[in-house]
Amino acid sequence: MSSQPGHPGSAEPLSPRSKLAVTAGKAAAAVSRAAGRGSGSVIGGRVALKLDPDLLSRLATHLDVVLVSATNGKTTTTRLIAEALRAAGPVVSNALGANMPAGITSALAGGSDAKFGVIEVDEKYLAGVARDVSPKAIALLNLSRDQLDRAAETRMLAEKWREGLSGSKAVVIANADDPLIVWAASSSPNVVWVAAGQEWKDDAWSCPSCGGVMQRPGDDWFCAECGFRRPQPTWALSGDYVLDPHGSAWPIHLQLPGRANKANAATSAAVAAVFGVPPQVALERMYQVQAVAGRYDVVNFLGRDVRLLLAKNPAGWLETFSLIDPPPTPVILSVNARGADGTDTSWLWDVDYTRLAGHPIFVIGDRRLDLAVRLEVAGLDFRVCETVDEAVQMAPPGRIELIANYTAFQDVRRRVGN
Repeated sequence: MSSQPGHPGSAEPLSPRSKLAVTAGKAAAAVSRAAGRGSGSVIGGRVALKLDPDLLSRLATHLDVVLVSATNGKTTTTRLIAEALRAAGPVVSNALGANMPAGITSALAGGSDAKFGVIEVDEKYLAGVARDVSPKAIALLNLSRDQLDRAAETRMLAEKWREGLSGSKAVVIANADDPLIVWAASSSPNVVWVAAGQEWKDDAWSCPSCGGVMQRPGDDWFCAECGFRRPQPTWALSGDYVLDPHGSAWPIHLQLPGRANKANAATSAAVAAVFGVPPQVALERMYQVQAVAGRYDVVNFLGRDVRLLLAKNPAGWLETFSLIDPPPTPVILSVNARGADGTDTSWLWDVDYTRLAGHPIFVIGDRRLDLAVRLEVAGLDFRVCETVDEAVQMAPPGRIELIANYTAFQDVRRRVGN
């Protein structure tokens, strides 16, 4: 399926040094798990890469690889692509979202028998990982503000992607509706454009090419000053269907909720086609995905059904608001600002919380008072609680929607036993 030497399925034996690195990494991960410090994939990968800095590229030589990167939706899209490609052979993937080089190395270390590697990559590491693993395809979904204390401004990140991917031989599958993604991808010689939509537009009003003001009539966009404009897509999300390059409409049947996940499925179908998996087969297999690392799970806690939803930044919160049950469904909001979240909570002011009007709202998390001030300014009724237990016990009848950012989500999962 690939013209690259050694791809796929022809894994060459690892050198003694690489074998030692893999063994040491797995041992370090096992110790971390035994100590109750999580999966151990990150520390295991760090140990392995310390012993063999080229291990990531060595582990990928026999794989046809697809990289998935974005601000939002990359973990879910990675799962959907992996499920689709299993129709054509064994898959290795960093399914739990450890998406920096150490975590990716740990994932690939367990994939010696795999044919495909489906790898989620943190935005900041995309170009470097692409150099290491020589991917056959790269999926680019969206770019928006995130982790304001340490993430590069989105225009700068798009520029880094553009520079880093300009020499890549990979097929780039990119969202035609996000100007930043189009700018990043358009340096690549082989791009498949997907009309996946863009709900959040507040990071894409200035032209990434010249800085001029973008014109956005309807679903189209263009810069009147330099001519940079939306490319013609060959794949498209249309309601509950994916339109392929031949104009055929394929139904989307997902257990995952919301328009954003239909967009993820459309992109995933376009990626699967690069690897020879037809849209019908790919989309049918995606139905198997019920939840992604706990996201969208419904758990019973203290006698109540609670649906767990992850939202890490303004774009993610906007998409999440669109899929929760209507009022008077009770909603619990939880926000932390630890290292993995980004310590700057000023992004709360970019979120339109008035969309929660009519919902009974309960606020928890390390930064619950920051969130309370934001909701107060938005004119919403809410109650601040110390714990998720208290919030669940105070919520009126009905299934509860619980929306949390990254570490707050992990806190809740541990407490409810998910």
